[in-house]
Amino acid sequence: MKRRSFIKKTVLSSFTAIIGTELVFGSNMLNGYTPLAIQEPDPFKMFGKNKEMIVLNDKPWNIEAQAHLLDDKITPNSKIFIRNNGLTPEKINPKDWTLIIDGESVATKKTYTLNDLKSKFKHHTYQLTLECGGNGRSEFDPPAKGNQWTIGAVHCASWTGVRLKDVLEDAGIKDDAVYVGYHAADTHLSGDPSKEPISRGCPMPKALQDETILAFEMNGKDIPLIHGYPLRLVAGGWPASVSGKWVNRISIRNKIHDGTKMTGTAYRIPCNPVAPGEKVKDEDMCIIESMPVKSLITYPKTGATIDNGRKLKIRGHAWAGELEVAKMEYSIDFGSTWTTCSIESPVNRLAWQHFSASIDFPKTGYYEVWARATDTNNVAQPMLLPGWNPKGYLNNACHRIAVKVI
Repeated sequence: MKRRSFIKKTVLSSFTAIIGTELVFGSNMLNGYTPLAIQEPDPFKMFGKNKEMIVLNDKPWNIEAQAHLLDDKITPNSKIFIRNNGLTPEKINPKDWTLIIDGESVATKKTYTLNDLKSKFKHHTYQLTLECGGNGRSEFDPPAKGNQWTIGAVHCASWTGVRLKDVLEDAGIKDDAVYVGYHAADTHLSGDPSKEPISRGCPMPKALQDETILAFEMNGKDIPLIHGYPLRLVAGGWPASVSGKWVNRISIRNKIHDGTKMTGTAYRIPCNPVAPGEKVKDEDMCIIESMPVKSLITYPKTGATIDNGRKLKIRGHAWAGELEVAKMEYSIDFGSTWTTCSIESPVNRLAWQHFSASIDFPKTGYYEVWARATDTNNVAQPMLLPGWNPKGYLNNACHRIAVKVI
Protein backbone atom coordinates (compact mmCIF):
# COMPACT_ATOMS: atom_id res chain seq x y z
CA MET A 1 0.00 0.00 0.00
CA LYS A 2 2.85 2.37 0.78
CA ARG A 3 4.39 1.75 -2.68
CA ARG A 4 1.02 2.37 -4.42
CA SER A 5 0.64 5.63 -2.51
CA PHE A 6 4.15 6.71 -3.52
CA ILE A 7 3.42 6.02 -7.21
CA LYS A 8 0.20 8.04 -7.12
CA LYS A 9 1.96 10.99 -5.48
CA THR A 10 4.67 10.83 -8.15
CA VAL A 11 2.08 10.82 -10.94
CA LEU A 12 0.19 13.75 -9.43
CA SER A 13 3.46 15.64 -9.10
CA SER A 14 4.20 15.03 -12.79
CA PHE A 15 0.75 16.28 -13.83
CA THR A 16 1.23 19.42 -11.76
CA ALA A 17 4.60 20.09 -13.43
CA ILE A 18 3.12 19.67 -16.90
CA ILE A 19 -0.02 21.69 -16.32
CA GLY A 20 1.75 24.38 -14.31
CA THR A 21 -0.70 24.49 -11.44
CA GLU A 22 -2.13 22.29 -8.73
CA LEU A 23 -4.33 19.42 -9.83
CA VAL A 24 -7.20 20.07 -7.44
CA PHE A 25 -9.05 16.87 -6.40
CA GLY A 26 -6.32 14.90 -8.18
CA SER A 27 -6.48 12.29 -5.44
CA ASN A 28 -10.01 11.44 -6.62
CA MET A 29 -8.91 10.44 -10.14
CA LEU A 30 -9.44 6.85 -11.13
CA ASN A 31 -6.36 4.79 -11.74
CA GLY A 32 -5.25 5.13 -15.36
CA TYR A 33 -7.26 8.30 -16.01
CA THR A 34 -5.48 11.04 -17.98
CA PRO A 35 -6.64 14.64 -17.43
CA LEU A 36 -8.01 16.33 -20.55
CA ALA A 37 -5.39 19.06 -20.32
CA ILE A 38 -2.65 16.64 -21.29
CA GLN A 39 -4.62 14.36 -23.61
CA GLU A 40 -4.11 16.60 -26.64
CA PRO A 41 -0.49 16.88 -27.76
CA ASP A 42 1.02 20.34 -28.17
CA PRO A 43 2.16 20.52 -31.81
CA PHE A 44 4.33 23.54 -31.15
CA LYS A 45 6.39 21.62 -28.60
CA MET A 46 6.25 18.33 -30.49
CA PHE A 47 7.53 19.81 -33.74
CA GLY A 48 9.53 22.76 -32.37
CA LYS A 49 7.29 25.27 -34.13
CA ASN A 50 6.74 28.97 -33.53
CA LYS A 51 3.54 29.47 -31.53
CA GLU A 52 2.19 31.87 -34.13
CA MET A 53 1.98 29.00 -36.65
CA ILE A 54 -1.60 28.02 -37.44
CA VAL A 55 -2.82 24.43 -37.06
CA LEU A 56 -5.23 23.53 -39.87
CA ASN A 57 -5.56 19.84 -39.14
CA ASP A 58 -4.19 17.29 -36.69
CA LYS A 59 -5.19 14.07 -38.46
CA PRO A 60 -2.92 14.27 -40.36
CA TRP A 61 -0.86 17.24 -39.15
CA ASN A 62 -1.09 20.31 -41.34
CA ILE A 63 0.32 23.56 -39.99
CA GLU A 64 1.10 26.81 -41.80
CA ALA A 65 3.10 29.98 -41.14
CA GLN A 66 1.95 33.57 -41.39
CA ALA A 67 3.61 36.00 -43.78
CA HIS A 68 5.60 37.88 -41.13
CA LEU A 69 7.01 34.59 -39.80
CA LEU A 70 8.70 33.95 -43.15
CA ASP A 71 10.99 36.99 -43.01
CA ASP A 72 14.24 34.97 -42.76
CA LYS A 73 16.19 34.50 -45.98
CA ILE A 74 16.64 30.83 -45.07
CA THR A 75 13.50 29.53 -43.40
CA PRO A 76 14.30 28.03 -39.98
CA ASN A 77 12.69 24.77 -38.91
CA SER A 78 10.46 26.58 -36.41
CA LYS A 79 8.64 28.38 -39.25
CA ILE A 80 8.42 25.68 -41.91
CA PHE A 81 4.90 24.56 -42.76
CA ILE A 82 3.85 20.94 -42.25
CA ARG A 83 1.82 19.19 -44.93
CA ASN A 84 1.22 15.54 -44.19
CA ASN A 85 -1.14 13.06 -45.83
CA GLY A 86 -0.79 10.12 -43.47
CA LEU A 87 0.60 9.17 -40.08
CA THR A 88 4.21 9.97 -39.29
CA PRO A 89 6.36 6.83 -39.19
CA GLU A 90 7.68 5.78 -35.78
CA LYS A 91 10.74 3.98 -34.45
CA ILE A 92 13.00 4.93 -37.33
CA ASN A 93 16.49 3.49 -37.11
CA PRO A 94 18.73 5.20 -39.68
CA LYS A 95 21.17 2.26 -39.55
CA ASP A 96 18.43 0.00 -40.93
CA TRP A 97 17.05 2.50 -43.44
CA THR A 98 17.23 1.48 -47.08
CA LEU A 99 16.29 3.04 -50.38
CA ILE A 100 15.20 0.71 -53.18
CA ILE A 101 15.47 1.77 -56.83
CA ASP A 102 13.13 -0.36 -58.95
CA GLY A 103 10.44 -0.04 -61.61
CA GLU A 104 9.84 -1.18 -65.18
CA SER A 105 12.62 1.05 -66.49
CA VAL A 106 15.45 0.38 -64.06
CA ALA A 107 18.38 -1.56 -65.54
CA THR A 108 19.19 -3.26 -62.23
CA LYS A 109 17.04 -3.14 -59.11
CA LYS A 110 19.28 -1.87 -56.33
CA THR A 111 19.07 -1.28 -52.60
CA TYR A 112 21.14 1.38 -50.83
CA THR A 113 21.56 1.90 -47.12
CA LEU A 114 21.63 5.45 -45.83
CA ASN A 115 25.37 5.07 -45.33
CA ASP A 116 25.73 3.85 -48.94
CA LEU A 117 24.10 7.04 -50.17
CA LYS A 118 26.20 9.26 -47.93
CA SER A 119 29.50 7.55 -48.69
CA LYS A 120 29.17 6.58 -52.35
CA PHE A 121 27.82 9.78 -53.88
CA LYS A 122 28.96 13.41 -53.80
CA HIS A 123 27.05 15.69 -51.43
CA HIS A 124 25.31 18.84 -52.65
CA THR A 125 23.61 21.69 -50.81
CA TYR A 126 20.89 23.89 -52.33
CA GLN A 127 18.41 26.36 -50.99
CA LEU A 128 15.10 25.28 -52.54
CA THR A 129 11.63 26.80 -52.53
CA LEU A 130 8.87 24.34 -51.65
CA GLU A 131 5.25 25.45 -51.82
CA CYS A 132 2.10 23.42 -51.32
CA GLY A 133 0.05 23.30 -54.53
CA GLY A 134 -2.99 24.34 -52.46
CA ASN A 135 -1.36 27.37 -50.84
CA GLY A 136 -3.97 30.15 -51.05
CA ARG A 137 -6.86 27.70 -51.44
CA SER A 138 -8.93 29.53 -48.79
CA GLU A 139 -9.65 32.37 -51.22
CA PHE A 140 -11.38 30.33 -53.93
CA ASP A 141 -15.13 30.66 -54.35
CA PRO A 142 -16.92 28.28 -54.64
CA PRO A 143 -14.72 26.85 -51.90
CA ALA A 144 -12.50 23.92 -52.76
CA LYS A 145 -12.26 20.91 -50.45
CA GLY A 146 -9.07 20.38 -48.49
CA ASN A 147 -7.00 22.25 -45.96
CA GLN A 148 -7.80 25.93 -46.21
CA TRP A 149 -4.25 27.20 -46.61
CA THR A 150 -3.94 30.98 -46.63
CA ILE A 151 -0.43 32.16 -47.59
CA GLY A 152 1.92 30.30 -45.28
CA ALA A 153 2.44 26.94 -47.02
CA VAL A 154 5.76 27.94 -48.53
CA HIS A 155 9.34 27.96 -47.32
CA CYS A 156 12.90 28.03 -48.60
CA ALA A 157 15.24 25.94 -46.46
CA SER A 158 18.76 24.71 -47.20
CA TRP A 159 18.91 21.02 -48.13
CA THR A 160 21.94 18.74 -48.25
CA GLY A 161 21.98 15.35 -49.90
CA VAL A 162 22.95 13.48 -53.05
CA ARG A 163 21.62 14.09 -56.54
CA LEU A 164 18.80 11.76 -57.49
CA LYS A 165 20.24 11.48 -60.97
CA ASP A 166 23.53 10.11 -59.62
CA VAL A 167 21.67 7.33 -57.79
CA LEU A 168 19.35 6.55 -60.71
CA GLU A 169 22.27 6.42 -63.14
CA ASP A 170 24.14 4.13 -60.77
CA ALA A 171 21.21 1.70 -60.93
CA GLY A 172 20.83 2.25 -64.67
CA ILE A 173 17.99 3.90 -66.58
CA LYS A 174 16.40 2.16 -69.55
CA ASP A 175 15.69 4.16 -72.71
CA ASP A 176 11.91 3.90 -72.22
CA ALA A 177 11.93 5.70 -68.84
CA VAL A 178 9.52 8.64 -68.69
CA TYR A 179 8.77 9.20 -64.99
CA VAL A 180 9.84 8.43 -61.44
CA GLY A 181 7.47 7.72 -58.56
CA TYR A 182 8.34 7.65 -54.87
CA HIS A 183 7.12 5.44 -52.05
CA ALA A 184 7.54 6.19 -48.37
CA ALA A 185 7.24 4.87 -44.83
CA ASP A 186 4.29 6.91 -43.61
CA THR A 187 1.03 5.09 -42.85
CA HIS A 188 -2.41 5.61 -44.38
CA LEU A 189 -4.84 7.27 -41.96
CA SER A 190 -6.93 4.09 -41.99
CA GLY A 191 -3.95 2.12 -40.70
CA ASP A 192 -4.29 -0.24 -43.67
CA PRO A 193 -0.69 -1.15 -44.64
CA SER A 194 -1.79 -1.96 -48.20
CA LYS A 195 -2.73 1.69 -48.80
CA GLU A 196 -0.25 4.51 -49.38
CA PRO A 197 -1.15 8.03 -48.11
CA ILE A 198 0.62 9.57 -51.09
CA SER A 199 2.94 8.36 -53.87
CA ARG A 200 3.74 11.04 -56.38
CA GLY A 201 6.60 11.70 -58.77
CA CYS A 202 7.85 13.71 -61.71
CA PRO A 203 8.97 13.30 -65.34
CA MET A 204 12.55 12.17 -65.96
CA PRO A 205 13.84 15.63 -67.00
CA LYS A 206 12.87 16.99 -63.56
CA ALA A 207 14.23 13.90 -61.79
CA LEU A 208 17.57 14.37 -63.57
CA GLN A 209 18.02 18.05 -62.73
CA ASP A 210 21.08 18.89 -60.64
CA GLU A 211 18.90 20.39 -57.89
CA THR A 212 16.61 17.37 -57.45
CA ILE A 213 18.20 15.64 -54.48
CA LEU A 214 17.76 12.89 -51.95
CA ALA A 215 18.27 14.97 -48.83
CA PHE A 216 19.37 13.85 -45.38
CA GLU A 217 19.98 17.30 -43.89
CA MET A 218 17.80 20.39 -43.58
CA ASN A 219 19.48 23.66 -42.58
CA GLY A 220 22.69 21.83 -41.70
CA LYS A 221 21.19 19.23 -39.38
CA ASP A 222 19.37 15.92 -39.67
CA ILE A 223 15.95 16.50 -41.19
CA PRO A 224 13.36 16.71 -38.37
CA LEU A 225 11.11 13.65 -38.26
CA ILE A 226 7.99 15.61 -39.21
CA HIS A 227 9.76 16.88 -42.34
CA GLY A 228 10.95 13.50 -43.61
CA TYR A 229 13.79 12.09 -41.48
CA PRO A 230 15.96 10.27 -42.41
CA LEU A 231 15.60 10.70 -46.20
CA ARG A 232 13.52 13.04 -48.30
CA LEU A 233 13.20 13.65 -52.01
CA VAL A 234 13.43 17.41 -52.64
CA ALA A 235 12.38 18.84 -56.02
CA GLY A 236 12.25 22.62 -55.69
CA GLY A 237 9.95 24.80 -57.78
CA TRP A 238 7.27 22.13 -58.18
CA PRO A 239 4.33 21.41 -55.84
CA ALA A 240 5.87 20.33 -52.54
CA SER A 241 3.94 17.06 -52.80
CA VAL A 242 6.59 15.94 -55.31
CA SER A 243 9.18 16.24 -52.53
CA GLY A 244 8.26 13.00 -50.76
CA LYS A 245 9.10 12.55 -47.07
CA TRP A 246 10.46 9.35 -45.46
CA VAL A 247 11.33 8.02 -48.92
CA ASN A 248 12.34 4.34 -49.01
CA ARG A 249 11.67 3.40 -52.64
CA ILE A 250 11.84 5.15 -55.99
CA SER A 251 10.48 3.51 -59.09
CA ILE A 252 11.69 4.39 -62.57
CA ARG A 253 8.56 4.13 -64.66
CA ASN A 254 7.90 3.59 -68.36
CA LYS A 255 4.65 5.54 -68.00
CA ILE A 256 3.34 8.46 -65.97
CA HIS A 257 3.47 7.34 -62.35
CA ASP A 258 0.05 6.13 -61.21
CA GLY A 259 0.53 6.21 -57.44
CA THR A 260 -1.84 7.65 -54.85
CA LYS A 261 -2.69 11.32 -55.55
CA MET A 262 -1.18 11.13 -59.04
CA THR A 263 -4.52 10.37 -60.70
CA GLY A 264 -8.02 11.87 -60.85
CA THR A 265 -8.16 15.51 -59.75
CA ALA A 266 -5.27 15.39 -57.25
CA TYR A 267 -2.66 18.06 -57.95
CA ARG A 268 -4.27 18.76 -61.31
CA ILE A 269 -5.97 21.80 -62.76
CA PRO A 270 -8.29 22.09 -65.77
CA CYS A 271 -6.24 22.01 -68.98
CA ASN A 272 -8.40 24.90 -70.19
CA PRO A 273 -10.07 27.65 -68.09
CA VAL A 274 -13.50 26.84 -66.65
CA ALA A 275 -16.24 28.85 -64.96
CA PRO A 276 -16.27 28.82 -61.13
CA GLY A 277 -18.06 25.71 -59.87
CA GLU A 278 -18.02 23.95 -63.24
CA LYS A 279 -17.49 20.18 -63.14
CA VAL A 280 -14.43 19.02 -65.04
CA LYS A 281 -13.86 15.52 -66.40
CA ASP A 282 -10.74 13.74 -65.13
CA GLU A 283 -9.41 13.49 -68.67
CA ASP A 284 -9.62 17.28 -68.96
CA MET A 285 -7.37 17.83 -65.93
CA CYS A 286 -3.60 18.36 -66.33
CA ILE A 287 -0.88 17.57 -63.78
CA ILE A 288 0.67 20.61 -62.07
CA GLU A 289 4.37 20.89 -62.78
CA SER A 290 6.28 24.15 -62.26
CA MET A 291 4.65 26.48 -59.72
CA PRO A 292 3.60 29.97 -60.90
CA VAL A 293 5.32 33.29 -60.15
CA LYS A 294 4.47 34.60 -56.70
CA SER A 295 5.67 36.91 -53.91
CA LEU A 296 5.12 37.59 -50.24
CA ILE A 297 5.63 40.72 -48.13
CA THR A 298 7.23 39.50 -44.92
CA TYR A 299 7.95 42.88 -43.32
CA PRO A 300 6.17 44.74 -41.89
CA LYS A 301 3.26 42.72 -40.58
CA THR A 302 -0.13 43.71 -41.98
CA GLY A 303 -1.75 46.36 -39.78
CA ALA A 304 1.45 48.37 -39.40
CA THR A 305 1.30 52.08 -38.57
CA ILE A 306 3.83 54.73 -39.55
CA ASP A 307 4.18 58.41 -38.75
CA ASN A 308 3.31 60.82 -41.55
CA GLY A 309 6.39 61.98 -43.44
CA ARG A 310 8.41 58.84 -42.72
CA LYS A 311 9.30 56.21 -45.32
CA LEU A 312 8.02 52.64 -44.87
CA LYS A 313 10.61 50.00 -45.57
CA ILE A 314 9.17 46.75 -46.88
CA ARG A 315 10.83 43.45 -47.72
CA GLY A 316 9.87 39.95 -48.75
CA HIS A 317 10.52 37.05 -51.10
CA ALA A 318 9.54 36.17 -54.66
CA TRP A 319 9.81 32.93 -56.60
CA ALA A 320 8.74 31.58 -59.99
CA GLY A 321 8.85 27.78 -60.08
CA GLU A 322 11.43 26.71 -62.66
CA LEU A 323 12.07 30.31 -63.67
CA GLU A 324 13.55 33.35 -61.97
CA VAL A 325 11.80 36.55 -60.98
CA ALA A 326 12.85 39.30 -63.37
CA LYS A 327 10.96 42.25 -61.85
CA MET A 328 9.37 43.12 -58.53
CA GLU A 329 6.95 46.00 -57.99
CA TYR A 330 4.69 47.48 -55.32
CA SER A 331 1.54 49.56 -55.49
CA ILE A 332 -0.14 51.73 -52.83
CA ASP A 333 -3.14 52.76 -54.98
CA PHE A 334 -4.83 49.38 -55.47
CA GLY A 335 -2.87 48.49 -58.58
CA SER A 336 -3.43 51.71 -60.54
CA THR A 337 0.31 52.45 -60.65
CA TRP A 338 3.36 50.37 -59.82
CA THR A 339 6.85 51.22 -58.55
CA THR A 340 9.88 49.00 -58.98
CA CYS A 341 11.43 47.28 -55.95
CA SER A 342 15.04 46.17 -55.74
CA ILE A 343 15.41 42.41 -56.03
CA GLU A 344 18.36 40.11 -55.43
CA SER A 345 19.44 37.19 -57.59
CA PRO A 346 18.74 33.73 -56.15
CA VAL A 347 21.59 32.06 -54.23
CA ASN A 348 21.09 29.11 -56.56
CA ARG A 349 18.51 27.99 -59.10
CA LEU A 350 15.06 27.32 -57.57
CA ALA A 351 15.74 29.42 -54.43
CA TRP A 352 13.46 32.32 -53.67
CA GLN A 353 14.69 35.90 -54.18
CA HIS A 354 14.58 38.78 -51.73
CA PHE A 355 13.06 42.16 -52.53
CA SER A 356 12.89 45.46 -50.70
CA ALA A 357 11.62 48.99 -51.17
CA SER A 358 11.24 52.26 -49.29
CA ILE A 359 7.79 53.79 -49.69
CA ASP A 360 6.62 57.40 -49.44
CA PHE A 361 2.95 58.03 -48.68
CA PRO A 362 1.30 61.30 -49.83
CA LYS A 363 -0.83 61.95 -46.73
CA THR A 364 -2.24 60.39 -43.59
CA GLY A 365 -4.81 57.63 -43.95
CA TYR A 366 -5.33 53.97 -44.72
CA TYR A 367 -3.31 52.26 -47.48
CA GLU A 368 -2.73 48.81 -48.83
CA VAL A 369 0.70 47.82 -50.12
CA TRP A 370 0.43 45.29 -52.92
CA ALA A 371 3.39 43.26 -54.22
CA ARG A 372 3.69 41.92 -57.76
CA ALA A 373 6.40 39.70 -59.22
CA THR A 374 7.07 39.12 -62.92
CA ASP A 375 8.99 36.06 -64.13
CA THR A 376 11.59 35.78 -66.89
CA ASN A 377 8.84 34.82 -69.36
CA ASN A 378 7.25 38.23 -68.62
CA VAL A 379 4.32 36.62 -66.81
CA ALA A 380 3.17 38.70 -63.82
CA GLN A 381 1.12 37.76 -60.79
CA PRO A 382 -2.61 38.53 -61.20
CA MET A 383 -3.86 41.34 -59.00
CA LEU A 384 -6.90 39.30 -57.97
CA LEU A 385 -7.75 35.60 -57.67
CA PRO A 386 -6.62 33.62 -60.72
CA GLY A 387 -8.73 31.06 -62.58
CA TRP A 388 -10.96 28.93 -60.34
CA ASN A 389 -10.26 25.21 -60.30
CA PRO A 390 -12.01 22.33 -58.49
CA LYS A 391 -9.23 21.65 -55.98
CA GLY A 392 -8.21 25.23 -55.34
CA TYR A 393 -4.62 25.05 -56.58
CA LEU A 394 -2.12 27.70 -57.72
CA ASN A 395 -3.56 30.86 -56.19
CA ASN A 396 -0.76 33.32 -56.92
CA ALA A 397 -2.72 36.57 -56.55
CA CYS A 398 -0.76 39.60 -55.34
CA HIS A 399 -0.06 39.61 -51.63
CA ARG A 400 -1.03 42.77 -49.79
CA ILE A 401 -0.70 44.30 -46.35
CA ALA A 402 -2.68 47.05 -44.63
CA VAL A 403 -0.82 50.17 -43.48
CA LYS A 404 -2.07 53.23 -41.61
CA VAL A 405 -0.21 56.54 -41.84
CA ILE A 406 -0.90 58.70 -38.77
